[in-house]
Amino acid sequence: MSKRKPDRSFGHVLREARVAKGFSLRKFAQMIGVSPTYLSQVEQENVDPPTADRVQTMAELLGENVDEWTALAGRLTEDLPDIIRSSPTEVPDLLRAVRGLTPEQLRTLTAQAEQLQKQGKSREK
Repeated sequence: MSKRKPDRSFGHVLREARVAKGFSLRKFAQMIGVSPTYLSQVEQENVDPPTADRVQTMAELLGENVDEWTALAGRLTEDLPDIIRSSPTEVPDLLRAVRGLTPEQLRTLTAQAEQLQKQGKSREK
């Protein structure tokens, strides 16, 4: 019995987006600074997804959302570890508390957090 990989795997999404944008494997590999062989292996899910920096470059070149692609690759964008380290108890607590909320609820919560930040900055002046 073979292990079936999910359709939304990083490699599958990468190949689909690359082909849709008209980039050959060789050309895209050159643009991101890897060998065509390595890129092919990533697309076939034979190796782990690349680093967060390289995923960011790929997403930007393909006009895709960097955060979505970074998460799909199982990586963290470079700013997140510092954010977590700055509040090592509160940030994980917040993330656990929002688990299970709908995308709309998360957008509402984000807007409220941005409003709190603005209020805090206006008080500092």
